[in-house]
Amino acid sequence: MQSDSDQDLILRVAKGDRLAFRTLYARHNVRVFRFILRFVRDEVQAEDLIGEVFLDVWRQADRFEGRSSVSTWILGMARFKALSSLRKTTEAELDEEQAAAIADDADTPETVSQKLDKAKAIRRCIDQLSPEHREIVDLVYYQEKSISEVAEIVQIPENTVKTRMFYARKRLQELMQSAGVDRGWP
Repeated sequence: MQSDSDQDLILRVAKGDRLAFRTLYARHNVRVFRFILRFVRDEVQAEDLIGEVFLDVWRQADRFEGRSSVSTWILGMARFKALSSLRKTTEAELDEEQAAAIADDADTPETVSQKLDKAKAIRRCIDQLSPEHREIVDLVYYQEKSISEVAEIVQIPENTVKTRMFYARKRLQELMQSAGVDRGWP
């Protein structure tokens, strides 16, 4: 089953194959959850939305046209669900204390502390970007999507994605410099 491509799995899901659906879910649920979480900033809400997204995957698998990768198709649905959810509810803040409590066993406590401080500073800088620029940065750097995939997910031309990416990087660099954040890790 591991050797099945996402394309093969989605075709099988369209025919009602539950095992193929479970495999597709196992491959993509963590990435989709993290993607949604960056929008809604609430784990419970993100869990609810991921359920809705994959319910739509199950129901709409026969509508998948193959014009993009399956992961891009799923992230597009996830984005729509997250944005719709944000319109309905107020945005809750991510609990940064819980995030800061996660330690990397390979690093010394001092290094972990420095990395966490720097990561918080970078996150604050990213949060200062416009929603359009934040979204592009998230998709390119955190979701590792190509320019064409981002264009499809966000439903804008590729050149617009490139332009937003250029200005997002430029603004992020300015924000990081003004916050005293260097580009390397300790």
